[in-house]
Amino acid sequence: MKTWSSLVCALALLLAGCGEGAKLVQDTGDGGVMTYPFKGEQGWMLSSFRQEALAFMKEKCGGSYTIVREGEAKGRVRLAGLEGAQEIVQERRWGIQFQCK
Repeated sequence: MKTWSSLVCALALLLAGCGEGAKLVQDTGDGGVMTYPFKGEQGWMLSSFRQEALAFMKEKCGGSYTIVREGEAKGRVRLAGLEGAQEIVQERRWGIQFQCK
């Protein structure tokens, strides 16, 4: 039974780690700000969510956009797991401010 409960806890932590992906946090009509999560050891540039953010910007702008600036955005801290086996997870986010051409 202990192995089963360990497996359930591991699965819950894995699923809890799958937070939201890229999202538009500010829409200016002709641009905006996208944010996406990244892991510190992986880095912001290699995050799979970066491609999702760039694809959204391309679609919103009809193909052509300029990145005005980018940098680390405010992330979040949350509890993940089941009662008795909770873990504090710090989610880092990267922000991209863009302008349609």
